Amino acid sequence: MDPLALTLIELGAVVFCLGLLARLAGRIGMSPIPLYLVGGLFFGAGGLVRLEGMHEFAHLSAEIGVILLLLMLGLEYTASELVTGLRRSWQAGVLDLLLNFLPGAVLAVMLGWGVVGAMVMGGVTYISSSGIAAKVITDLGRIGNRETPVVLSILVFEDLAMALYLPVLTATLAGVSFVMGLQTVGISLAVVSLVLLVALRHGHHVSKAVHSENSEVFLLNLLGLALLVAGLAAAMQVSAAVGAFMLGIAISGATAHSATRVLEPLRDLFAAIFFVVFGLNTDPRSIPPVLGWALLLAVVTAATKMITGHWAAKRAGIGVPGRFRAGAALIARGEFSIVIAGLAVASGVVPADLAALATAYVLIMAIMGPLAARFVEPLVRALRRPVRGPAFRTSGPA
Repeated sequence: MDPLALTLIELGAVVFCLGLLARLAGRIGMSPIPLYLVGGLFFGAGGLVRLEGMHEFAHLSAEIGVILLLLMLGLEYTASELVTGLRRSWQAGVLDLLLNFLPGAVLAVMLGWGVVGAMVMGGVTYISSSGIAAKVITDLGRIGNRETPVVLSILVFEDLAMALYLPVLTATLAGVSFVMGLQTVGISLAVVSLVLLVALRHGHHVSKAVHSENSEVFLLNLLGLALLVAGLAAAMQVSAAVGAFMLGIAISGATAHSATRVLEPLRDLFAAIFFVVFGLNTDPRSIPPVLGWALLLAVVTAATKMITGHWAAKRAGIGVPGRFRAGAALIARGEFSIVIAGLAVASGVVPADLAALATAYVLIMAIMGPLAARFVEPLVRALRRPVRGPAFRTSGPA
């Protein structure tokens, strides 16, 4: 068959199936990320059907998906919100980092994956899914709850940590020297600081440069600038995803809201392809050997996220049900964890088992998180309800 025809057929079939999976996820009230991953497992290496025609397009689309994911995430925050959130949540953020990075790192060392594997798996288990957490909070009507700002401040801290972690991870995977690694970290810190400064003082100029009343012009400006900044960031050995994230922070006000509305369909399309591509590159036969480790890691890191949210909410003076709601909202892992694992697998430095473990782990956590958030409050209230003993009637004098 003609290669172009094969690519179009495979791409059309994949996108159509993604739509069906997203509809199914909406009906059962869960994130579509696990279904996208499972779809990729079925049609990738070792799956039922191997897709060969769309390989090059899928790889580029996956990269664009990561850029749009991080750009949209940056659009959700202003620079002042990031600074305020960092001041408010740095103690909870440090506790979150220690409790949730260590389980993945320790397991990687136990499995013999070395320092690089430990760094990758630590990142996979550390970062909560901002997308899933935001959706769960919205769907359950908890936006106005007292614990919601606590959850959001922890997520902001994690996003800032990722802005420093991803460049370091990229340099480590590339096998650069210690001096080059320090140089990369220095460049990353300088870029992040510069963008925050520009966003705080001149964000309105950046917004004005991309804004247009014409939706076509606005979309072209946004997408072109995002890809340009991401490419320049990658050329400076700073993660392309971080470059897109920082651009999103620099865009503020009404322009940011308009950008979210214009980019959301594109983000959903390319992000879905990204998750499918990650599944395509993972052999499903490699998952059963690591499924036990993934379950163990899921139980441990669900507990550590609960501890983080509970402690942070308690410090904010929130009641017991709200503390548990805060912890449960942080449990889900998703897009960032897959981004980290995808970078590692693409480098060829880490073993294939790491991709299988990360896939199984994210599948479990992306399902467990929304379920825990939905049912934790009724469970806590049931456990706190006083147990009444049997009533005894005393008879009066005969």
